[in-house]
Amino acid sequence: MKRNSWQEYQKHVADDRYYYARSCIRQNFFPGSEAAFLNIMRNDLGRDVHEDANHTSCTGIGYHSDIVPLETIMTVVARQFALMTEAGYENFISSCITSFGIYNEILATWAEFPETEERTREYLYKATGREFNKPRHIAHTSDVVFHHREAIRARAARLLVNAATGEPLRVVEHIGCHYAKIFPKSGIGGAEFPYVLAGMIESWGGEVVDYPERRHCCGFGFRNYLVQANRGYSVANSQRKLASMAPYKPDFIVANCPGCAMFLDRWQYTIAEMEGTTYGADGRGIPVLTYEEMAGLVLGYDPWELGMQMHQVDVEPLLDKMGVKYDPSAKYLGKNGKYIGQPAEALVNSGCSGATIL
Repeated sequence: MKRNSWQEYQKHVADDRYYYARSCIRQNFFPGSEAAFLNIMRNDLGRDVHEDANHTSCTGIGYHSDIVPLETIMTVVARQFALMTEAGYENFISSCITSFGIYNEILATWAEFPETEERTREYLYKATGREFNKPRHIAHTSDVVFHHREAIRARAARLLVNAATGEPLRVVEHIGCHYAKIFPKSGIGGAEFPYVLAGMIESWGGEVVDYPERRHCCGFGFRNYLVQANRGYSVANSQRKLASMAPYKPDFIVANCPGCAMFLDRWQYTIAEMEGTTYGADGRGIPVLTYEEMAGLVLGYDPWELGMQMHQVDVEPLLDKMGVKYDPSAKYLGKNGKYIGQPAEALVNSGCSGATIL
């Protein structure tokens, strides 16, 4: 009998009633994206998403950096599940890819070694007096947006299409390693053929760009970045990806991991300063979006409300290509209308003249 491998890498994603766990680092990198997710789910799609002010970081970065012991992170995660249980939810969704990997790792550990779950329950009760039920469903928030992609398409103000030519935008999707590579069957499509972002792109009218280093790590790697002496490894990995995709002339990159989106964006600025190299058209970088920003543009959100001014690579060329209307003077204004400051441009010497890298 022929093996149906693709079916093994599909997953059930709950349609409603989500307990939502924010990301600790994502609120600093792209704060508008988490707000956009909540707005899309609650106001555009009418879904019940519970955000709990009492939840904490999963401590995943500390765990992967060998600072937080396994027993500690299991107890922290158990407390998250206890908060979900107390709120009356059973569909746990995580904004962070690292957290998503952590939750799946701990549930798999408890299934394989039941005694670790019993010890965790004991630690949690002694520390907090709480008990918990395990989630019925675990999903990353990109899974949830993927699940609702056709409902978003039905409400689209615009598609991922060049407004002048009518041609699909060419989009590079980058999948976080902790989404697809730790527990492949926990993600949509597995490690080799993850479809979670590609499905959004195709549903919203774009064209997915394939290229040699499509599945290569962005280079974040906690020890690579946290230890200053190791950061060359991080930027080298991003450079390898960017150089590989550049000949295919993508209009933008979309990622489902907060670290990946941040580094693929910021390292372009770094490489421009270090080497005078850019990878997009007209001497510019390639814009890097989160999947919530991509969904928000499709739904007609204002780019500055989405927080796209937080990007190092300017997004205006992409907005113009899509026909998005925006106020250039409002780009660096905060919620109160106060100017929040503008990032410095990267300047590199090219012969006798200076070239501005945007």
